[in-house]
Amino acid sequence: MPDEQLLQDGSVAPDFSMAASRGRHVSLADFKGKPFVLYFYPKADTPGCTKEACGFNEALKAFEGAGLTVIGVSRDPVKKLDAFADKYHLTFPLASDAQGDVTEAYGVWVEKSLYGKAYMGIDRTTFLIGADGKIARIWRKVKVPGHVEAVLEAAQAL
Repeated sequence: MPDEQLLQDGSVAPDFSMAASRGRHVSLADFKGKPFVLYFYPKADTPGCTKEACGFNEALKAFEGAGLTVIGVSRDPVKKLDAFADKYHLTFPLASDAQGDVTEAYGVWVEKSLYGKAYMGIDRTTFLIGADGKIARIWRKVKVPGHVEAVLEAAQAL
């Protein structure tokens, strides 16, 4: 997705509908009139993704206190997400974008590079979506330390 087409603060959140961990299903329609956090992570049960998920899980009561739900999204199959959720006692929905439509719509499926080899993957990104269905804030190329706290602070200011 060219930079000029990237979602920005104030953009309408792209529609989504995905199967999620523990037999759940999440869609944009579920959150009509309610703010929420939608964060994209590369792969379940890897070190950075585990730290990020556990951080959101530990702060869940504070997010809920601010009236927000947290949803994690990766391209992992639901079975892997269930195992990840069970292993780390993650209670918020982990959604499976197995087809890649949502990661494409949110502009987080990008070319990455590791040891000089290019490959496609999810750019760790968090979207804070307001009750009006518009993106209130975007964090791109997220570094995990301190990230959950920054998102919570912005969420509480909504």
